[in-house]
Amino acid sequence: MKRRTSGPRPGRLLMFLPALLPALLLAGCGISPTAPTTAGAPASGALQPGTRTHDARLLFVGPTGLRYAARTFTSPIGPQEAIDLLLKGPSQAEHKRGLTTLVPAMKGRVIAEAGQKGVVDLRLPTTVERLDHAAVSQLVCTAAKALDQDQTKVLVRVHESQLDGTWGVRCDSVGNAYPAAAKHR
Repeated sequence: MKRRTSGPRPGRLLMFLPALLPALLLAGCGISPTAPTTAGAPASGALQPGTRTHDARLLFVGPTGLRYAARTFTSPIGPQEAIDLLLKGPSQAEHKRGLTTLVPAMKGRVIAEAGQKGVVDLRLPTTVERLDHAAVSQLVCTAAKALDQDQTKVLVRVHESQLDGTWGVRCDSVGNAYPAAAKHR
């Protein structure tokens, strides 16, 4: 077998590779030099680092049943603010996810007041019998969730328009309202 003595040797090319590699990469990247350009207005809607946030959980109706939607705020949201947000209906993004509300427009204001620890008084301008069960769940469980992230611990006392007395309601873990006197799993 005869040994080659002329021509390029692979070892010599590898020796120059570290010096040639950056030049080869830059030559073929397709990026041409440009001056800085404006990119538009600064980002908006983002919170400053370290800002404490609070989620409001609003109960809407989705394609597969009752679903909570979270909205983020920089201060805590109480039962009244949560009910007011619920009554405005789902946001565009929530609507695109298939969420809607069965709470009808009512003459008069729905009032939700945090009472003693673990209790919300919910005053309706109508009677419950005029509302769909899902609408009652939306109202009761949204108010309860605003008082305590574990809505199952909250008693909601419902006051109906033109009726004396109240009745207690609780929410299960997925947002279904049921009479507080009833045993529920």
